[in-house]
Amino acid sequence: YDREGNLYAKSSRTILQKVISEAKAMGYEFEISPECEFFLFHTDEEGRPTTQSHERASYFDVSPIDLGENVRRDIVLNLEDMGFEVEASHHEIAPAQHEIDLQYTEGLEAADHIMTFKMAAKTIAKRHGLHATFMPKPKEGVNGSGMHINMSLSDKDGHNLFADDSDELGLSQLAYRFMAGILGHMKEMTILTNPLVNSYKRLVPGYDAPIYIAWSPTSNRSSLIRIPSPRGEGTRIELRCPDSAMNPYLALAVCLAAGLDGINKKIYPTKSSSRELSETDQKTMKIENLPGNLNEAIDYFEQSDWIKEVLGTEFCKEYAAAKKKEWLRYTREISAWEIEEYLYRI
Repeated sequence: YDREGNLYAKSSRTILQKVISEAKAMGYEFEISPECEFFLFHTDEEGRPTTQSHERASYFDVSPIDLGENVRRDIVLNLEDMGFEVEASHHEIAPAQHEIDLQYTEGLEAADHIMTFKMAAKTIAKRHGLHATFMPKPKEGVNGSGMHINMSLSDKDGHNLFADDSDELGLSQLAYRFMAGILGHMKEMTILTNPLVNSYKRLVPGYDAPIYIAWSPTSNRSSLIRIPSPRGEGTRIELRCPDSAMNPYLALAVCLAAGLDGINKKIYPTKSSSRELSETDQKTMKIENLPGNLNEAIDYFEQSDWIKEVLGTEFCKEYAAAKKKEWLRYTREISAWEIEEYLYRI
């Protein structure tokens, strides 16, 4: 709040509240279920985090191979004591990588839950002598950590407005238009779903992360949006690019605003793919890629009048300035890769 007791306009939580209020005025409730991925690493003798782990578990492995299972269970039990509903918990694809999925809830509450979850996970991991990190890509050669966002709209009585049994895919026109809005605005909002230099090390081919600005009616994991299998009241769309470093208030605000824009403009998502795309496929279908790095994402963000309407001009100006400083610090660094690649040969 500001000194007069009004909601502070440049607060990320206020921004999400504003967009949710706009949705409610249109008769929509915004429902969210996040899939929270993170790594559990050892700490050194002084308690500082490393990127080391003894475990070699993979997707859905269980104890004794999954050495982090007790920590994950402890996190879940603590969350449930705090009133959270946890939908699922399991080991992810990379060694030392884990996922905890939170049950569907209203958009603002979901963002609050994500913030609380991250603090709880770090605190409980520390009790076990481990470090929980939400860095998108802490290790090369393995999958990074995303935070897939499952989204739907419901009416004031709680009925899912994305469901339509008469449609081939079980989706309503509202769902298609909402999805089209996100696809159409994705480049300018990527800096909010993927806010770090490191975020773009995850969004590369070969590691189950999205690359194309397209949607898939199946489980094509290289597409930005896919349609999970539940239908009826469980119908939803899954946005796969967000990572665990995102500010959930900002990311959810632009997702909802983009979806509402698609609904208002009655646009339809034409670019879908059920398989991996070749370069020829991409050119033929005119499917674009997500921004390749933070600098590209900043450019799309700054050029967007729509994003300024959603977030406010002053907020956008300050956010872009902070991200430019981050990019400049990164470009000044000499990496171990550059030393290994060039020092001897050049």
